[in-house]
Amino acid sequence: MNKTVALRPFDYVALGLAAAITLGTSLAVYAGSGASEEVVITGERDRWVFPRDAAETVAVPGPLGDTVVELRDGSARVIASPCANQTCIAAGAVRSHGQWIACLPNRVLVSVAAGDQDPSRDSDGIDGAAW
Repeated sequence: MNKTVALRPFDYVALGLAAAITLGTSLAVYAGSGASEEVVITGERDRWVFPRDAAETVAVPGPLGDTVVELRDGSARVIASPCANQTCIAAGAVRSHGQWIACLPNRVLVSVAAGDQDPSRDSDGIDGAAW
């Protein structure tokens, strides 16, 4: 028994409302706040914050020696590290909010955060990372 159902005017309103809510939520989640992004470099004792478009080379001291982080062309990457496996160098460059590179043996973290909304700190400025 095939029965066709015709859509009523309220059905079109409900579908339009559902589409608008989906579109609005997607824009809110994926468009971001428009805040400028920063590169945050955290070492065992020090912390550096640069605008994402900075051109710098930073030697971050750690227990094994210096990990060298290069900021260039809107991205950050580890170009030298004394760790044995060199995974942090092989990770390549980070350039978008939420991306990170970690050199765990040398206790260095490079991340991209939106403005002063650094995810590694809570509202009191306490570091949430545990070495």
